[in-house]
Amino acid sequence: MSTTHETGVDARQQVLDTLLARERFVLLTHEHPDGDALGSLTAMHGILTALGKDALMFVCAGEFPLPYEYRWMDLGGVISEVPADVEDRTIVFLDCGNIDRSPVEAFHREGAEILNIDHHHDNTRFGTINHVVVDASCTAEIVWDLMRSLGVAPTREIAESLYVGLITDTGRFMYENTGALAHIMAAEMIEAGIDVSAIYRRIYEGWPEPKLRLFALALSRTSRYVGGALAMTQLSAEDFRQTGAEESYTEGVVDRLRAIEGTKVAALARELLDGSGRWKVSLRSGDGDVDVSLISRAGGGGGHKAAAGFSTALTPAELVSFLREQVAAQL
Repeated sequence: MSTTHETGVDARQQVLDTLLARERFVLLTHEHPDGDALGSLTAMHGILTALGKDALMFVCAGEFPLPYEYRWMDLGGVISEVPADVEDRTIVFLDCGNIDRSPVEAFHREGAEILNIDHHHDNTRFGTINHVVVDASCTAEIVWDLMRSLGVAPTREIAESLYVGLITDTGRFMYENTGALAHIMAAEMIEAGIDVSAIYRRIYEGWPEPKLRLFALALSRTSRYVGGALAMTQLSAEDFRQTGAEESYTEGVVDRLRAIEGTKVAALARELLDGSGRWKVSLRSGDGDVDVSLISRAGGGGGHKAAAGFSTALTPAELVSFLREQVAAQL
């Protein structure tokens, strides 16, 4: 795959030109999609549809059912099989910092035209055009910017998708990545007719009872290290079985740890339910003093300075030691 390394204004214009010039697209995001991934995906699909384009959304079958917070979103027409004409379609990756986060080889092929639209600062620039805006609050903000230049007025559905990406990746406008454009974008989405209260309830309320029980377990096990700078909890596969909770029900746990006074880094380690014995680690920076993406990359993962994650085969005790050393090294 031939790769160029454009960023900034030139790449933005090349993306706009390509979206207007091409007729057929397939849209993808990263595995285990979050709110920004799904919001960017569905918004871009709506935008291209409004332009009269033939655009398909691809999500691996293994990602379903989606986390309950996002099941209300409109993924009508989504496909889980590689389209037969994939070689004739422009591939658009959204919110995907590394092409390996999409495990389908058909989208990695030599000679594919790939638009890489993202805001992760550690994006590997794997596209033929790389529109990576690291100071954007979320990928949805980049999609919103492109939409305005394409002359597409947001429908309520597009606006909802963009707003989901915005509020989830900014932590409801609390994270340091929240800039003035994020609030301007939010205002425009409200003007487009979204129901802010309903979106908040769908994402942040209406908890299934097993989630409440899992949260209680996680919070009751919180430990603090490095003089309180590291707040950490762990959930085993057995905890999920006992509570009847799904893997996605851990969403929000690490943010509660982040809120503890004096916390520089919050960490949630949950054992994967595939029997591998591996753990998924989610990290949040408490006040920006520690770059958790550096810790995540040391563990084989990636992410943002304020929010990152990785998977590991370390034992819980080894993981605690690793995180303590990594946090201490930055303080």
